[in-house]
Amino acid sequence: MFIQTETTPNPDVMKFLPGQPVMASGTRDYGHPAEAVASPLALALFSQPGVARVFLGADFVSVTKRPEVAWTAIRTLCLAAIMDHFMAGLPVVEDDTETGGGAADAVSYDDETQEIVDQIVDLIDTRVRPAVAGDGGDIIFRRFVPETGLVQLTLRGACAGCPSSTATLKSGIETMLRTYVPEVRTVEAVG
Repeated sequence: MFIQTETTPNPDVMKFLPGQPVMASGTRDYGHPAEAVASPLALALFSQPGVARVFLGADFVSVTKRPEVAWTAIRTLCLAAIMDHFMAGLPVVEDDTETGGGAADAVSYDDETQEIVDQIVDLIDTRVRPAVAGDGGDIIFRRFVPETGLVQLTLRGACAGCPSSTATLKSGIETMLRTYVPEVRTVEAVG
């Protein structure tokens, strides 16, 4: 088994590509070992010294290290944990009842606003999420506030805490959404 690695715009995150599917659907983002009890792969990675976060995408695993730890100290350990996991044929997630994805929070909109939300979600899902996944992360639409034109998004994986995420939100995503959906005035990240 050959696992490729890629750096990401976030210097504390490395993307690991095992050459096979990781998540059949959705994504998972674990910020602490206690959150990862359903994922043997995430737990194996958290057992490596210096691992702070694990994000599971469709065909990749993003690992966030602690800032005081160098990649030279843990990259090989993470590679070994991922390889051992897949070679053993273990499930990535044992209980796959909770999956992440592009779904909005449970907010009801009137018909006109729902059309705007559908346009926003379509742009996020077709233009933004694939690019963000290429960098080892994910972005999820949360809500649209029609009175102010505010779009709220959640950044996950390599995007969470990335030094360039604010610029990406404002220069890239906000500009694109404002161009295609004039009702959008601003974009902000929410937890």
